[in-house]
Amino acid sequence: MSEPYYITTPIYYVNDAPHIGHAYTTLACDVLARFKRLDGYDVKFLTGTDEHGQKVEKSAQTAGIDPQAFTDRVSQNFRDLADFMNFSHDDFIRTTEERHKVACQDIWRRLIDAGDIYLSAYAGWYAVRDEAFYGEDELTTGADGKKTAPSGAEVEWVEEPSYFFKLSAWEDRLLKFYDDNPNFILPKTRRNEVTSFVKGGLQDLSVSRTTFNWGVPVPGDDDHIMYVWLDALTNYITAVGYPETESVEYARYWPADLHMVGKDILRFHAVYWPAFLMAAGLEAPKRVFAHGWWTNEGQKISKSVGNIIDPIDLVNTYGLDQVRYFLLREVPFGNDGDFSQRAMVNRMNGELANDYGNLAQRVLSMINKNCEARVPEPGAFTADDEALLGQARGLLADIRTKIDVQSFHEVLEAIWVVIRAANGYVDAQAPWKLKKEDPPRMATVLYVLGETIRQLAVLTQPFMPQTSNVLLDQLSQGADQRDFAAAGPDAQPLESGLELPKPEGAFPRFVEEEGG
Repeated sequence: MSEPYYITTPIYYVNDAPHIGHAYTTLACDVLARFKRLDGYDVKFLTGTDEHGQKVEKSAQTAGIDPQAFTDRVSQNFRDLADFMNFSHDDFIRTTEERHKVACQDIWRRLIDAGDIYLSAYAGWYAVRDEAFYGEDELTTGADGKKTAPSGAEVEWVEEPSYFFKLSAWEDRLLKFYDDNPNFILPKTRRNEVTSFVKGGLQDLSVSRTTFNWGVPVPGDDDHIMYVWLDALTNYITAVGYPETESVEYARYWPADLHMVGKDILRFHAVYWPAFLMAAGLEAPKRVFAHGWWTNEGQKISKSVGNIIDPIDLVNTYGLDQVRYFLLREVPFGNDGDFSQRAMVNRMNGELANDYGNLAQRVLSMINKNCEARVPEPGAFTADDEALLGQARGLLADIRTKIDVQSFHEVLEAIWVVIRAANGYVDAQAPWKLKKEDPPRMATVLYVLGETIRQLAVLTQPFMPQTSNVLLDQLSQGADQRDFAAAGPDAQPLESGLELPKPEGAFPRFVEEEGG
């Protein structure tokens, strides 16, 4: 049986429309899920929507509809975006589903039974926008006297009865867990942030609310609803069959291999979540990866500023695979990045159209024209031939190690090293000259290039599935010749004599828009 791999996006909060940040996180998960499937893994890829909490209740009131109708509408927007972006998720979870309510109430009972939840009263600062509690030392007071959280969200003073989770008792156990699992938090800089936060001392966490009722009722006390983050985080185990911990699905996929999150919600996933799980007698996930934020032409993306980047507009302008490529190529994954039209056009023209697209187009056109539209029969390989073939066939092993630490930009750079080498090989070998001077050598050169393009097309599928499959079609590769068993040094090479269709350009060129 193939090895399981369970990857999740955060579940997206439904108080507003989806934007580029949501697409970016899910895209990273989609690329990883596709890669692992092609590499023979049994993948479960989860995404969905977080639909409870005070912020959602207020947004529904503003819209003049009840919370369930509001979440039905907005959740569908996220589902539509996932389909539009060609994401390959296996499950889309909503926290308003009955299966999730059952899971939330079960983990609550486990925490009660473990003695890690007690009833008291909460008095402190709360940010509705973040659905998070903050200490006085974390807040900034503006000129108007209003206090804001580190995220910029305004906070309000809240006093109400509350159940508390004994987070303060988990400081040493969490630090030991981080030491025992050094790759639990990536990138490393984020790990340092989390350990510093925990070493600074943990306060018990309020895990219920009484001032609104849009949430999962606390078992045995309907005056309280569960804190939205305890509710939301539980989705990751709901989706694998919890509370049926003896089920085949739970046993196969939990603990999750990777939770992908934005850096703003790392604390919830790397501190609260493992503490909740371990207190409940459940395993913590294997890794939490916190990526950075995008700015727009140097400005923080904000609805109030009016510089929200709509991924649907981007795709309609430039194409789906082009957008997918740019978002994971432009900046080291994990860092903050700045979006600009100029940078995107430069990447698409320079790397996709000129480097990769031109390589495929001119090689396949030469084969079509000079080899009767069939894969040529190669002669003996020279050192130069072997060098390029070796680079192409060595790519899979190289990028496996990079994908396993979510270094997507390094995967793409490794692929582009081979693309650039192939273009250099074309120029050095000059097959258009060999047509007259040495036709058998021309056939060998074009075969080497065709095999290199085949390897590249197989390995670029996770990032650019549509275009990569177009290239594989142009190489007459069947459905059984497209997983990663078809790449690497042990793969069956391109078959000589195989009839190829007339090639078509894979990547268009773009003109930068005015002011871009």
